Amino acid sequence: MEKAEIGNVIEFREGLKGIVEKVNENSVIVDLTYMKNYRDLELEEKTVVNHKNYKIVEA
Repeated sequence: MEKAEIGNVIEFREGLKGIVEKVNENSVIVDLTYMKNYRDLELEEKTVVNHKNYKIVEA
């Protein structure tokens, strides 16, 4: 399993995408404002995603 690095774009949970801001031992903190429809989805600005639950879209 490849771990994301700061600045990578990842995809997780049914097509949500975000930019990795911090890499922790078991998870990453992701900025969701990267998505064009971010405001429409009424999500928090940031979220935590386990390394097992995402794939890297853009390095």
